[in-house]
Amino acid sequence: MEDPGSVRNAAGTIVTATAIVVVVAGILMRLVDHHEYANVWVGMWWALQTVTTVGYGDVTPKATSGRIVAAFVMLEGIAFLAIVTASITSTFVARAAERRVAAREEAVATEEQRLDARFDAMARQLDEITTLLADRKNP
Repeated sequence: MEDPGSVRNAAGTIVTATAIVVVVAGILMRLVDHHEYANVWVGMWWALQTVTTVGYGDVTPKATSGRIVAAFVMLEGIAFLAIVTASITSTFVARAAERRVAAREEAVATEEQRLDARFDAMARQLDEITTLLADRKNP
């Protein structure tokens, strides 16, 4: 399984996609609802407000086709917030999991060292006992 992308890469992708949606939606709103949107910049202003879920309401689509574009932009805005939240959350979860694994590995290494030391002590004691028994047999 591949490593998940960094938050920076995910944020870059999200911001790029959102910027494209704002530009395309601004142009579309000018084309489909030109009575309400005097120029492309008004359309982009509306799209930026909508995609960021601010929605001042100073410009709203009146034509059905404009409302369809608006629905898409609203859904993209909600997805934008959800993806940003998920990206940040997944980063925190991954870091916490890495810390848990590191702590577990450290605990295992410490336990291995403790057992090695105990086995070494037991081996020394066994050597001493063996030496004592050998000395008793050969006085």
